Amino acid sequence: MCLCHTTQAKQKKDKSKRTGSIYFSWGYNKEWYTNSTLSISQPSLNNNYQLVQAHAHDHPGWDEGLFQEALSIPQYNYRLGYFFGPKQDLGFEINFDHTKYIITEGQTISQTGTFNGQTLSNASVLFTQPNGFFYYLNNGANFLLFNVVKRFQLYQPNSNFRLDLMCKAGIGPVIPHVQNMFFHQPNQQQFQFGGWNTGIETALRATIHKYAFIEFSQKVDYARYSNLEIYEGTAKQNFGTYELILSMGIFLPTTHNKPLFVKDIPTPPTPPNTTLLN
Repeated sequence: MCLCHTTQAKQKKDKSKRTGSIYFSWGYNKEWYTNSTLSISQPSLNNNYQLVQAHAHDHPGWDEGLFQEALSIPQYNYRLGYFFGPKQDLGFEINFDHTKYIITEGQTISQTGTFNGQTLSNASVLFTQPNGFFYYLNNGANFLLFNVVKRFQLYQPNSNFRLDLMCKAGIGPVIPHVQNMFFHQPNQQQFQFGGWNTGIETALRATIHKYAFIEFSQKVDYARYSNLEIYEGTAKQNFGTYELILSMGIFLPTTHNKPLFVKDIPTPPTPPNTTLLN
């Protein structure tokens, strides 16, 4: 009887120490890309050439009437994460950004390598659709990262408001939707696994009434794409991205013990020992 009582008390104590919280957020983003060299391989056409330092831009979509179309049409992002540990300041996260990458029309791009079996010299192309060119990752350049997350508490006047700095870093695959045309020869557009990316992100997160939060993030990502589908061949490229993100989300505690939502109260110092003298 005593042993049973002791075991139940121990289980209850252990359960009270368990911590954990799940969070989910949804938001929208804006990107700027570095210039990128696009390498084209079409063995059956005797083509192995590069379009050098092409300029590209994004297509936000949320600035064209956000609530007039499906929420997943504009450039969106979501985060699904879990905090663990007694301080709830470490976690991991699934981090997905639906970003759109479009090689800018109207630019003249240098072309090097071989084309139709001939070595190119001082060649260039006018990259326009009437001239036979477009290149869209417009249904997504699509960065998927598996992140480690560290939380730093900045300000918490009470249990209903908290401001945190979030630092994140991770690596994962890219899942682009590839749609293009080179020299009037379009591909069959499709989604595919197309390489990998790595990124770091910092964010300010304001938590309101314990369970809802707003997060403003900046992120730097480096992506390497390979074996992208084109007509009779493949393409590869790499580029960097600077991203701004605004999201809203919720916390879902996994236990009754919620240390993440309790303001830290400093422990008063222990008074020094004193000796009474008569």
